[in-house]
Amino acid sequence: MARVLVVEDDQFVRSALIRHLTEASHTVRSVGTALEALREVAHLGFDVVILDLGLPDLDGAEALKMLRGITQVPVIIATARDDEAEIVRLLNDGADDYLVKPFSVEHLSARMAAVLRRAGTGAGTGAGAGAGADRAIRAGGLVIDPLRRQAELDGRALDLTRREFDLLAFLAQRPGVVVPRRELLAEVWQQSYGDDQTIDVHLSWLRRKLGETAANPRYLHTLRGVGVKLEPPRE
Repeated sequence: MARVLVVEDDQFVRSALIRHLTEASHTVRSVGTALEALREVAHLGFDVVILDLGLPDLDGAEALKMLRGITQVPVIIATARDDEAEIVRLLNDGADDYLVKPFSVEHLSARMAAVLRRAGTGAGTGAGAGAGADRAIRAGGLVIDPLRRQAELDGRALDLTRREFDLLAFLAQRPGVVVPRRELLAEVWQQSYGDDQTIDVHLSWLRRKLGETAANPRYLHTLRGVGVKLEPPRE
């Protein structure tokens, strides 16, 4: 199961989260300030951070930026704020997901599972599941490190956006498997429906960085009306 850091200053909410996550067999540590959270993340390894915005020492949005300066651990924002512009800003600043209080423990569990799947941590299969996050994914000349969120092609580091990395890693974990577009929207974008153009645009950006095109693919192959697969070139 996952190693979770809960950053929450409300003792009642904090206790409820700790109880629920512990009952779900996660390993939980908790702090009540942003500075404590930064110290914990700097010295200990976590699979996911649940971050409240209304912290007493530092606004959670600033804490998020500081966290992103030292780690790429997935961060789920949990707060009572529901302003859409702020949600978009936080996601652009590096948050992996966002929950508006009050939320059910079932909702939190589902969001955590999705974030951990995208990060390659695998929260649902017991003690051995997290071990896979420490291993790089290799497909031909591609090397993808989910833990450090880094990718290389033929020894050259790829400058990928967060969404590009999530999409590439998700496909690379299923080499040769055609992934339906609906599944990509659900797992990478966390949307039950959406515009296929969103996927096409990100695929186009990824192909450019991989040195290929839709007409002459090397890694990313689109099956019209079916889905997308990542398959290393046969060279």
